[in-house]
Amino acid sequence: MNADADHESPSRDLSTWTIERLQSFAEDAQGQELEAVRVVAQSHAYRADEPREARQQWAKLSLQANHRLHGDGLWDRARGAQQNFMLRMWMIDQFGPDDEDHDWSPEALAADTVGALALAPAEARALADHWRDLEVERIGELRRHKSLTAHLDRLVGHLQPSPVRDQLLAWTETRQHLP
Repeated sequence: MNADADHESPSRDLSTWTIERLQSFAEDAQGQELEAVRVVAQSHAYRADEPREARQQWAKLSLQANHRLHGDGLWDRARGAQQNFMLRMWMIDQFGPDDEDHDWSPEALAADTVGALALAPAEARALADHWRDLEVERIGELRRHKSLTAHLDRLVGHLQPSPVRDQLLAWTETRQHLP
């Protein structure tokens, strides 16, 4: 079998590949192929019949593919961040926090979430109170913030009292009012 055969066959079933083979394939993959790697790796991470270490490796591969996937547009970046946040939160919920690994640290996830949000909770709430009167771009901004905060109800329970936790608690309340 030639080395390029994996790239030539659009009907290949990536879900049957080993993690090593998928990691190698992901190095050069782009677009839909990279999205397929992300989805397959994520599905392996969710499998309860695999050992913890294997599931964490699969999750790391999914995060790496996701990181390379996003474009420069607002929606592309928000999609990538939201998928990243949700997978990391799921892994923290499943296996507990690991403060030595950025991806599995609730504090790191909290900081990354705050960093991805362009609005303060009070500003988003004020806009949400009259969102039907806003321009489409502003409504989109509120929708992106709603997506980027979808994991916060679960995350705040893993955080120690801090200003970041307080800000995320404010977001959990604000999120309920976003369109």
